Amino acid sequence: MVSAARREAIIGALRRGTVPSAGLDALAVGIDTFAPAFDFDLERIAAGGGAFKAVRGDYGAGKTFFGRWLQERARSKGFATSEVQISETETPLHRMETVYRRLVERLATADASQGAFRAVIDGWFYALEQDVLADGTKDANDAQGLLARTEELMEGRLASVSRYAPAFSGVLRAYRRALAAGDGGTADGLIAWLAGQPNVSASIKRAAGVKGDLDHFGASNFLAGLLVILRDSGYSGLVWVLDEVETLQRMRGDTREKGLNALRQWIDEIDAGRFPGLYLIVTGTPSFFDGPQGVQRLAPLAQRLHTDFATDRRFDNPRAPQIRLAAFEAGALTAVGRRVRDLFSEGQPSEARLRTVVNDEYVELLASAVTGQLGGKVGVAPRLFLKKLVADVLDRVELHADFDPRQHYALTLAENEMTPQERAATSAESVDDIEL
Repeated sequence: MVSAARREAIIGALRRGTVPSAGLDALAVGIDTFAPAFDFDLERIAAGGGAFKAVRGDYGAGKTFFGRWLQERARSKGFATSEVQISETETPLHRMETVYRRLVERLATADASQGAFRAVIDGWFYALEQDVLADGTKDANDAQGLLARTEELMEGRLASVSRYAPAFSGVLRAYRRALAAGDGGTADGLIAWLAGQPNVSASIKRAAGVKGDLDHFGASNFLAGLLVILRDSGYSGLVWVLDEVETLQRMRGDTREKGLNALRQWIDEIDAGRFPGLYLIVTGTPSFFDGPQGVQRLAPLAQRLHTDFATDRRFDNPRAPQIRLAAFEAGALTAVGRRVRDLFSEGQPSEARLRTVVNDEYVELLASAVTGQLGGKVGVAPRLFLKKLVADVLDRVELHADFDPRQHYALTLAENEMTPQERAATSAESVDDIEL
């Protein structure tokens, strides 16, 4: 049973043509076979391990959906999660300081859908204080003594990180002292610097004895520190999804090479135990993994990710370093449509009318019509199909008692509502539209 608030969040995202950020179990079709293998990985990571997984799929196969489904599943098991989209200008893969900043901005827990970094830090300090009070060495009324003992405990917990990044514990110490002194401005600035934000004032940095902005190597060490804090705060670990990694193929040659090498380094460092508690997942298209402008340009990376996909899909190994998502077929598209129809109508005063007017036959008819206008390419259709189903059909059936989509609705696809991939799938209207 999905709550009313979560149901509206799901339906609202579909109405806008985007992937919902939560409640994805209600829509998941065809990916349940991966659940046991991922649950096994999550158990291993919760025990202090680290893991890497590559997810491949054509456009429309549901890579973003899959990543968010996995994140939601992980949060229900006590993990923190984050999702970062790779792009040449904002988040180039080889610029760890930028990638780390985006990771922190999108850090989510079961209690916070985004921006959970500060809550995690504050919760950790509270846990440290409780540990100090529990050992009976300090009185709760001795504020200075409690602060000093908490700092000692903090230094001990972060010893493995401080050897490489002393600024991490130094800024945390200054942040804690600023909070104790009631200096909110300094505390805000320090937590921003710790999160990798640029343009923090020099006076704020002086309070912690640091200079400049966070660099590539510092960011990598700060991630290790964040993993320690998450584990110390009772979280099972961090599931981190790097989405749209295939954009590396369209970047400048030097940027692409650096990005591929960064990915290879991530895999090696995770295998070496550098990031216990981290589950790194990257998503990309088959051309990225197999084509000449992607993974195959870097032989060591290609060797690490190589997976045999020559056998029948039924016998794929979900434990392999790379897994493939099946492209949507007509039956799956209709099944998702039925689920959305049922979710939309659940608990509504007009539930019986919604299920009658938008019955299974009509859902299949609309799915076929959208697919037909997209050149018969089912894999490209899910986003537009669900948007049309919600915004053009279900909303109108609910709002207008005499609306019947069979009589009053004709499917139209406007160019400005389509993505480049969707536009490319529509029928050619001129010689220039024909792909040679």
